[in-house]
Amino acid sequence: MAKDRQIEGVTERMPFAEAGAIVVETRAEELFAHADGVLDTTEIEGVHDMRVATRRLRAALEVFAPCFPKAEHKRVLREVKAIADALGERRDSDVAIASLSSFAGQMPTPDRPGIASLVERFADEQRAANAALVPFVGADRLRRLESALKHLVAAARDAVTPAPGPEAVSEAQAEAASPAAGNGSAPEEGM
Repeated sequence: MAKDRQIEGVTERMPFAEAGAIVVETRAEELFAHADGVLDTTEIEGVHDMRVATRRLRAALEVFAPCFPKAEHKRVLREVKAIADALGERRDSDVAIASLSSFAGQMPTPDRPGIASLVERFADEQRAANAALVPFVGADRLRRLESALKHLVAAARDAVTPAPGPEAVSEAQAEAASPAAGNGSAPEEGM
């Protein structure tokens, strides 16, 4: 099973939105790290690892949903679910082939051709599922997802540290106009 990345930098005192940004960012990196080789049907763990990463990312998106713009969050979550479903279709046939192939060696010789025909049927399903997976894990689609996830993370961080509004400018102007602003010290008493 894919080992999850440690999430570093989250503390109990940080704002929820900042924690959400860190967790989603980490889980997104994990997902994209598993994209290479996912279409290789001879190495079935790649699909498994990426599917697990989508499930972790989906969970993070659901837990931290209040931190993100609602419509954008909904689109990204739907995309992550679609990728997970496509990976799941491929994974089902991978598991069936691996199980039957292992099982075939334990069967009496006369039963092995029947098992082999089942393996071939699942291999056909695997090829079809792999072809259906291609558009979900293509470089362009994953780049768009990565961009959307970065935008969500930025929106969460912006919510934590909003841009200065007019009141902040007024305070800065008032501070600059004060008599102490000229030399950085308070005026002496008794002068």
